Amino acid sequence: MPATLSEGYASIGVVPRLGTGVPFTARGSESAQLRTALQRARGGAGVAVLLSGDAGVGKSRLLTEFLAEAEAGGTHVLLGRCVSVGEAGLPYLPFKEVVEQLRRVRPDLVDARPALAGLIGRAAATTARSGEETDLGQLQLFDAMVTVLAELSDDAPVVLAIEDLHWSDASSRDLLSFLVSRLAAQRLLVVATYRSDDLHRQHPLRPLLAELVRLPVVERLDLAPFGPADALAFVEALADGGIDPEWLADVAARSEGNAFFAEELVAASATGPAGGIPTALADVLLSRVETLSPAAQRVVGAISVTGRRHVGHAALRSVIDLPDGDLDAALREALQHHILVTDDHGGYTFRHALLREAVYADLLPGERVRLHAAYARRIVELQQDELAGALAYHSLRSNDLPTALAASVKAADDAMRVGALAAELRYVEQALELWPGVDDPAARSGVDELALTRKAAYVASAAGHPERAAAYAQAAVELADRDADTVTRADVRRQFTETLLASIRWHEAEQVIEDAWALVEAEPASRTRAWVLALRARTRLARENELSRQFAEQAIADARASGSVSAESDALITLAFNDLRAGAVEDACALFEQARQNAIRVGAANVELRASFNLVTTRYEQGRLDEASAIADAGGARAAELGLTWSAYGLELRWMGAMVHYARGSWDEALAAASPPGEQVSDTISALLAASAAIIKVSRGRFDEAQRDLDRIRPEWHRDGQIAQLAGIAGIEMAGWQGRHRDAGRVADDAIASMRKGDDDYWPLGGIRLATLALGSLADVAAQARLDHDDTAEAAAVTEGRRFVEHARSTAEHGIPRADRLGAEGLAWLARLRAEESRLTGHADPEAWRAVVEAFGYGEPFHVALGRWRLAEALVTTGDRDAAAVELAAAHEAAERLGAQPLTTAVRDLARRAHVALPGTVLPSAGLLTPRELGVLELVARGYTNRKVGEELFISEKTVSVHLSRVMTKLGAASRTEAVSIAHQRGLLADAG
Repeated sequence: MPATLSEGYASIGVVPRLGTGVPFTARGSESAQLRTALQRARGGAGVAVLLSGDAGVGKSRLLTEFLAEAEAGGTHVLLGRCVSVGEAGLPYLPFKEVVEQLRRVRPDLVDARPALAGLIGRAAATTARSGEETDLGQLQLFDAMVTVLAELSDDAPVVLAIEDLHWSDASSRDLLSFLVSRLAAQRLLVVATYRSDDLHRQHPLRPLLAELVRLPVVERLDLAPFGPADALAFVEALADGGIDPEWLADVAARSEGNAFFAEELVAASATGPAGGIPTALADVLLSRVETLSPAAQRVVGAISVTGRRHVGHAALRSVIDLPDGDLDAALREALQHHILVTDDHGGYTFRHALLREAVYADLLPGERVRLHAAYARRIVELQQDELAGALAYHSLRSNDLPTALAASVKAADDAMRVGALAAELRYVEQALELWPGVDDPAARSGVDELALTRKAAYVASAAGHPERAAAYAQAAVELADRDADTVTRADVRRQFTETLLASIRWHEAEQVIEDAWALVEAEPASRTRAWVLALRARTRLARENELSRQFAEQAIADARASGSVSAESDALITLAFNDLRAGAVEDACALFEQARQNAIRVGAANVELRASFNLVTTRYEQGRLDEASAIADAGGARAAELGLTWSAYGLELRWMGAMVHYARGSWDEALAAASPPGEQVSDTISALLAASAAIIKVSRGRFDEAQRDLDRIRPEWHRDGQIAQLAGIAGIEMAGWQGRHRDAGRVADDAIASMRKGDDDYWPLGGIRLATLALGSLADVAAQARLDHDDTAEAAAVTEGRRFVEHARSTAEHGIPRADRLGAEGLAWLARLRAEESRLTGHADPEAWRAVVEAFGYGEPFHVALGRWRLAEALVTTGDRDAAAVELAAAHEAAERLGAQPLTTAVRDLARRAHVALPGTVLPSAGLLTPRELGVLELVARGYTNRKVGEELFISEKTVSVHLSRVMTKLGAASRTEAVSIAHQRGLLADAG
């Protein structure tokens, strides 16, 4: 084995940064390329990799991880770094570090070569020599470096890493060129890193790179910034909880996938409020700008004022007083130094948005105002309507509030036409903020305040901000009550009711819609009156079914009289629940579909999505999972097409789609549906999706990820009972798989309490599943207590378990299902409740678990597989190993196909303990010992008594004693302890706990 170079490698380290302890993220393909290159070098083919990327993108972290992995695999690792010390640099600095490391490991190789020893001051100084002698000495040095690396690679493969080539001196570049050009049959990999954004056209490294990339042994590896999803995951890992998710999404977006920028922004959150750029980061960014000429700095400052938009040459020329030639020269300089880049529109923009922020923040206040005003004048002169957003931006920042108001309203209309909800909401909110500061704002903007406020409520709801939508709708009610007519006041309350329903504020919604009804009750039939009746029907649906039906029928009559197809369709959806509760499920689904088709015909998008959601939910409860998933997928696609993905029912369709796909075993599709929004939405939406994803992650054994999600969303449980239910399911199951069975009961209690919100008369049906999962963990506690002969612990577990049994049965009795009775899923969980109860009391009941398998057989492969695992356990206990083998084989196949790692492990463990061979596997054998003898010895090594070994392996205590005697005879041991010791020495117990 090669001598380690860890000491020398570590001595060249840098000060640990914030991200040092963060898991290595999203560099799988790049790591694979480096591993492949090392594998080629191990095979005797020298390789060089040029690793490039922008400053802070993660080159050093990638290299560090790779070098650590290579060294752990028996490879010699040598690392040298170039340092920024002026244009001349320090001659051979990175190679001096490499030679120092070489000498610590193989001093004979260095001392035998005076050229190398002299490089680190280990040889006698020489007097000045002629140019010819100097060239000869350089050649001797180069040849010595190549030779010593080749000789070192005879012992083990060598990785030579040179970092930060962009700061390298001429001598180091020459030596690197010589070395790479002579790579052939050495077991040597050379990795050199450099900053691609530092290489302006006159940079001295450019000629070397052009020369090296032509060599067949050289590969290029360009490290790109993280993509949006990976950037968000990286920022979340950096923050490690405790920071607002919306702010984290903003940090991920601002960092644009640059790891260093993300670290600095997250670190700044610990010392001050979010926003702005940390001083240290601003200094780093501005240091590059300060190398530009004064003219180029003026141009860069002018471009920073445009925000994230590109700026064309003509616009730039109109706001900055420079002759054309000087302007061109300044732009060329900024481009060559990678401060600016050109875009597809023929304009200029910053290479990175944070660089623009830093430059903009560095401008004097007066400079900013003058430049913004100049851009605003330019836009007005162009008279281009599509520039309303830019006009609003520049007018606001140049303190021209009337123009900013009018432009904001216009920009909101433009955003609406292209379905840009986030932009539309931003402009509407900006207009509302400007409203009090402008004289005669209605005349300036062309819209009244009530209409603008109602628009804000609608857009906020559609964009995934239900709480803000409710706030704007409430403000609209107050505005309408000042001077609006009766019907308008009722219609504003109708809108307010819808936002309250989206925010799960049912009692408030019922009161508001009753106020609206008091306003229009005496009015003739109208669209508004029909909608008020439809919402009266919806708010009474959960508690007063008959009254809800009457209101719905009234709404349909009014809607038909007034021609409001949308109100009629909404009332039809509510009316369908009467059929559900009467057991006429197909009649109800027919009404849902009729409402959906009618809504499509008149463009009532929210009604259409509500109908789709109810179709999905009904088919899911029936156990028709394939049909439910098809409807959910189509509904989700339709919501995206309408720009309503994060509206109330767009979100309902998305998370319901995730749950349906999870149930039917299409877990990749489930994770995609439950993926983070990728944009700023309400905490409720983010938490609901994260809770949905956590269930899948737990089932796949991704416990660390799931735990981070659950910790982050725990403060959001109060927002929606579904969040508490889904997070509770994930938390209980994870605690169970990890053996934290007491924690499972605590999580269940917390989730059930959060769902019930202190209402003893409210029995959410999700409590059945939560209680059953908690019961399963307590059954495990009771089983372990029986193995340990701890009667007190067993009794406590049984008592606690019975409490959950009672809650589940009370929920089934008092809870109100959507249909007249529990659907297939609810009945399946009650079947599992009975089976877990039999485990709790120590009664192995195969028939109870066979009933679970049959109950989930409507299409939930994971829960079928889990039921088969428990069924096999019960069959083994009763002595029917042949039947158990069949069930274990089926459970193992399903668990592996799903990627359900915890269940796969549990199935294999049971098969091992029960001495059952799974298809495609063989029972563990150590040659000398039989599989059963080895199994006995493994448990003895864990400290088990003969009685406990027998209970674990489903054999008698006497049989254990017989097996142990044979083991001792075969190993020549005089005692149990000696048998374990000999087995360890021979490697027979490598897998022992």
